Amino acid sequence: MTELLQGFLSGSAAWGVLLTLAAFALGALINKTTGKAIFNPLLLGSIFVIILLSVLNISYADYKVSAAPVNYLLLPATISLAIPLYEKWDLLKENAAAIIAGISVGTLVSLGSALSLALALGLTREQYATLLPKSVTTAISMDVAAELGGIAALTGAIVILTGIAGNLLAEVVCKIFHITDPIAKGVGIGTSAHAVGTSKALQMGEVEGAMSGLSIAVAGVLTAVLCPLFVGFIQ
Repeated sequence: MTELLQGFLSGSAAWGVLLTLAAFALGALINKTTGKAIFNPLLLGSIFVIILLSVLNISYADYKVSAAPVNYLLLPATISLAIPLYEKWDLLKENAAAIIAGISVGTLVSLGSALSLALALGLTREQYATLLPKSVTTAISMDVAAELGGIAALTGAIVILTGIAGNLLAEVVCKIFHITDPIAKGVGIGTSAHAVGTSKALQMGEVEGAMSGLSIAVAGVLTAVLCPLFVGFIQ
């Protein structure tokens, strides 16, 4: 049975897309049924795909090629986050200085934390380059990691885990630190947890979602510019 299923998947050009969508749909169903935030559809979907590939002994390289169309949608999906930002354009202009300052500080903290972790754990330059762009969307982070000599596939996994953690902890952190301003919430979530965190910001409110979407783009650009400088601290 396993061999038949493996042969069917390997012979289908779009099996990676179908597997990805089915895994996410199953994760979304479990999340909706349980109502528990810990059962994040993206996390569950990733686990389901890993398990199936391991059981059927299908390489990640084969899966990546077959699921490439899904990967191509990352850029337009990220760009579409500009829609809520456009709707809150006046609010952005009124608070532009504070927003840019918040995103800049958040980006520096993200890069600084990766550097501190690398020094504390004695990571190699390759491992450090893989970890460094952890807080920006995969559409940017994987390319940055590859250019710096990191492992792009592993960077993608780290980015997803970072986003899921931000999605799960966003409201808790805001409550603990008494962060009530919607702009501050959106900037913090988008800068630290990219698109996955932004999905939570959109649930929290329109302003939070718009500011989080903006933060993804600005933090991504700043990270791409600053990573080559930070990677030089580890030889």
